[in-house]
Amino acid sequence: MPKRSHDVITIGSALWDTFLTTEEFQEVADKRFSTGYGECFALGSKIEVDEAQYGSGGGATNAAATFATLGYKTACVARVGDDLFGQRVLEELTEYGIDAKHVVVVKKGKTGSSVILTTPSGKRVVLVHRGVSSMFPQSTIPWNLLQKTEWVYLTSLGGDCRLAEKVIAVAKKGGARVAWNPGRAELEHHPDTIMKLLRKDVDIFNVNREEAQLLAGESSDDIRKLFSHFFSDSNRIRIITDGDHGAYLCNGASCYHSGTTSTRVVSATGAGDAFGSGVVASLMRGDPIYMALQVGTLNAEGVIQSPGAKTGILTHFPSAKKLAGVPIRSL
Repeated sequence: MPKRSHDVITIGSALWDTFLTTEEFQEVADKRFSTGYGECFALGSKIEVDEAQYGSGGGATNAAATFATLGYKTACVARVGDDLFGQRVLEELTEYGIDAKHVVVVKKGKTGSSVILTTPSGKRVVLVHRGVSSMFPQSTIPWNLLQKTEWVYLTSLGGDCRLAEKVIAVAKKGGARVAWNPGRAELEHHPDTIMKLLRKDVDIFNVNREEAQLLAGESSDDIRKLFSHFFSDSNRIRIITDGDHGAYLCNGASCYHSGTTSTRVVSATGAGDAFGSGVVASLMRGDPIYMALQVGTLNAEGVIQSPGAKTGILTHFPSAKKLAGVPIRSL
């Protein structure tokens, strides 16, 4: 067994986020919008923003922040440009104690960025420019490092499911365990490849209800039925998140649902990354699966209380009293 250089390596996107909040952003019901609602403001106006916040984002950096603050030796693999945003992303990773040596800096490249327009109720529209994170050449991956870590936490690779398949195979060959929270592009364009990998190689898989239905090829709201599509044995863990309705976790033998608390949503950006990495961080230390659900929930609820994809993440594992505040039931 090779010497392990890291507890966990996160792989995926790195962005620079700008959060803008003002009462001038209004929610308007209108069937012309795909969600049935639009976020609107007066055309031609100059809007005073109540709050502006900036920080690094993207699935790989967000997850890495959780693991590092909870005490795990963490590396992040991503791509940034050789611009000011890229420099700030690298600086923030270092500030969190994350090994950023494997973040590729692309010469003359533009770091991915997003602008999050948040309404007073916490709903938001995210404007994203993927920049160099839209592509993930194989040369980005430090292949030898994948065999020197306990865990690989894989997020979006810009839709490149073949690369995800290779990452998973190399990690498993080296004895690492794999957690996967794929991006929308992978889910929409490569469902068959994802389902094949789920049957043998992915230890923890995390999607939301819509994504689970997409992969399963059915519109059933029966969570147990959805879970049944993602198992070949009972040694794997599958997670389905359901927004305000909480989340579900199943290992084939036992299934649990975690509810939410009454935490007010200020900004939901980064909550999914916080939840997934919180669950995995808890499982990494050997917690029972129902407790991992509670840890993930508290990590996500810390993030939604303020703008910023990393603001509010757990800095230590919650006390028993805190965990008890998250409702859990067996399915």
